[in-house]
Amino acid sequence: MTHSSPRSAPVKTPAAIIGAGIGGIATAVRLACQGHAVTVFEAEASFGGKMHQLGLPGGYRFDGGPSLFTLPQLVDELFRLAGRTPTDYFRYERLDPITQYFFADGTRLTAWAEEPRFAQEVEEKLGVPAADVLSFLRQSGRAYEGTADTFLRHSLHKAGTYLRPEVLKAMAVLPQLGLLSTMHQRHAAAFPQDARLVQLFDRFATYNGSDPYQAPATLSLIPHLEHGLGAYYPEGGIYAIAASLVKLAEELGVQFRYQEPVQEILTAGGRVSGVRTSRGIYDFPLVVSNMDVVPTYRRLLPQLPAPEKTLQQPRSSSALIFYWGIGREFAELGVHNIFFSQDYRREFEAIFLEKTVADDVTVYVNITSKKTAADAPAGHENWFVMVNVPHDQGQDWPALVAHTRRAVLQRLHRALGVDVGPYIRAEQVWDPPGIARRTSSVGGALYGSSSNNMLAAFLRHPNFSRKLPGLYFCGGSVHPGGGIPLCLLSAAIVADLLSA
Repeated sequence: MTHSSPRSAPVKTPAAIIGAGIGGIATAVRLACQGHAVTVFEAEASFGGKMHQLGLPGGYRFDGGPSLFTLPQLVDELFRLAGRTPTDYFRYERLDPITQYFFADGTRLTAWAEEPRFAQEVEEKLGVPAADVLSFLRQSGRAYEGTADTFLRHSLHKAGTYLRPEVLKAMAVLPQLGLLSTMHQRHAAAFPQDARLVQLFDRFATYNGSDPYQAPATLSLIPHLEHGLGAYYPEGGIYAIAASLVKLAEELGVQFRYQEPVQEILTAGGRVSGVRTSRGIYDFPLVVSNMDVVPTYRRLLPQLPAPEKTLQQPRSSSALIFYWGIGREFAELGVHNIFFSQDYRREFEAIFLEKTVADDVTVYVNITSKKTAADAPAGHENWFVMVNVPHDQGQDWPALVAHTRRAVLQRLHRALGVDVGPYIRAEQVWDPPGIARRTSSVGGALYGSSSNNMLAAFLRHPNFSRKLPGLYFCGGSVHPGGGIPLCLLSAAIVADLLSA
């Protein structure tokens, strides 16, 4: 296969990237396209970070972490930047339906890909006028389109961002952002007729590990990602995103050094000079950390005064994940399934105020074997079962895992009319301490800091160091935030800063 190459310029400054999560991989691709000689240091035996995969006895394969894919053009963009045809490496399809919802009162609702069809489904099942649903979704879309260029694609910590013409577009939608209200208040006002629809839209706060009863109403633009722009399924599952981009990076000359964690970021003359690992010292005048920003400072830069106000921002929620090989098929389930609890507010009080797990929980079930048959034996399914939980602060996790497992099985039994427990043929658990160990995230917080206040976006760490030239940051703990699309955008911001 012949490729056009973006690397006609002389090789630029060698760059080290700490961590082969999706943000680090995307940054490696972008810097290689700029002409940098890039080396990625990864503590684990392979790439992906949270975006890993695992197998269980009996022939079950799982995507280990992220399970929802939106904004696929951000992945395609990397291949095009490198002069490649995206479909030579990576393919995906738009999901329709997106999600199957199961409410505590027995109501079932399908989230169809087309907004009018979804709105009609809501009217038929919940009694909320379709016009009201469409009005809300279009408002969400206007808020997203008006702010994304300014607040997601550029550094919020550079004055030049606020001089861009896109800022005027963002100012025009400010009245729609609900700056002084919470997500829940916004949704309750939009849909006073039905608490179930409020709960459905409140759940989008969990996309960045936040609490809809505290998070600002600006986050009500998140539904547009699914309902307006679409949810997608990659061929081979989410892990295919990381695998395809690593293949591209290696073609561009990026070197991946696995099982070689960085122990220190070195400095000389007031700027970055390299990194130290157990295998040696490497000279690099440019270092990008894809590690959580807190351990980056605490472990790798112990002599550098840390931005304490930023590092001490409240952490996001974490997850408790059960990987279950299920010995039968459930025709009523799709790729994405949500089983809501009776009392959503109680769930978030438990997570963010009491640092525990409620007795009744909302359960998310992702089943990739619905699309990739090889992910489970014939007649079986692979269930990725996730519950939002607090990040690790020393809780008794074995007890909480057992408690939550019982709550999950009870919720599923009530919704499906089937005791799922006897059908579990294989099982593995990933809890917050395990997430913390594998990903170096503080307490296993999935998204770094939470977005539970109006200024949260501005309090995230910038994508560059104000004190140490040559040091940059990407990934979910820095601007613009966590989740696949935002991690990819963090890589774009770093590349733009380096090319400025």
